Amino acid sequence: MADIREVTKHFHPSDGWHGEIAAGSPFAPEKGRYHLYLGLFCPFAHRANLVIHLKGLQGYIDVSVVKPYPKGNDKGWPGWKFPQDDEEYPQATVDKLFKSEYLHDVYFKADKDYEGRYSVPLLWDRKTGTIVSNESAEILRWLPNAFEPDSSSRLANLDLYPKQHRDAIDEISIWMQRDLSSRVYRAGFAADQEQYETNVFPVFASLNKLEKIVYKNGGPFVLGRNMTELDIRLYATLIRFDTVYVQHFKCNLGTIRHNYAVLNNWLKNLYHNVAGFKETTNFKHIKENYTKSHLDINPKAITPLGPVPDVEEGVELDFGNLRPGGIRLKVTGLEATL
Repeated sequence: MADIREVTKHFHPSDGWHGEIAAGSPFAPEKGRYHLYLGLFCPFAHRANLVIHLKGLQGYIDVSVVKPYPKGNDKGWPGWKFPQDDEEYPQATVDKLFKSEYLHDVYFKADKDYEGRYSVPLLWDRKTGTIVSNESAEILRWLPNAFEPDSSSRLANLDLYPKQHRDAIDEISIWMQRDLSSRVYRAGFAADQEQYETNVFPVFASLNKLEKIVYKNGGPFVLGRNMTELDIRLYATLIRFDTVYVQHFKCNLGTIRHNYAVLNNWLKNLYHNVAGFKETTNFKHIKENYTKSHLDINPKAITPLGPVPDVEEGVELDFGNLRPGGIRLKVTGLEATL
């Protein structure tokens, strides 16, 4: 059997973990063996949580949830904290494995000299006593097929990376991550006006392009009739867009609900009609994480109450009846470069 360090690619205290649950590896697919650490506020942890719910893996992998704040200093120390009990903060939990005070305590159990960020998601293996992976994109890729399908789950046989869509998934994922999911943060944490404008316009160019892609493919998912990784990735970003990115990260050239009819309908459909999406979305955790842990952006830690409602109702099942929207200001020319 392969050496665990070779599998996880964790050779140095600054390295992350890149293991995979798979037959024949040190991390065999065994029910009840693995534990997932999440933050309900984090879009990247949201990906893993969605897979757990969509594939019916709640009985296979149990979960601990950190509080959404405090976060720690600008270097991430001491990092995410667990509540003292399950009543302290709604839907945050104690560390069910080790009763740790901080998530960094779990990281140090895997490597006492670890020098990286104490991020979520983090997948722990009880048997080997180490971290399997803390890389959300990699977990999203292999976790859906890591275990034998549970026949009790309606989406047990769902393939989020089907062969017929792999080229499109790979191509769109690159610019969607670079110019949407990452740039909202770069715009929000920009040190000056120039840096902010450099990042905010590609965010809306990406939204414009996605609006056209979903409309062209006819919905209800990004690539048409089949849900894929792209829906997981995009949902985790767009469910936070009007709620926090517009006001907190100053991505306010438009909103999903007012300027992007197709993406708004896509979002409403997932949230209201597809089991697992609403259940993994916690707006209290999301709002209070951003507004109460980024004190350089929001020094008084006041959490805005809106928008109301969190997600609009009323889904148009025929996407062909929608009129695609978008933002034009300094954006349309960027779409072709993505």
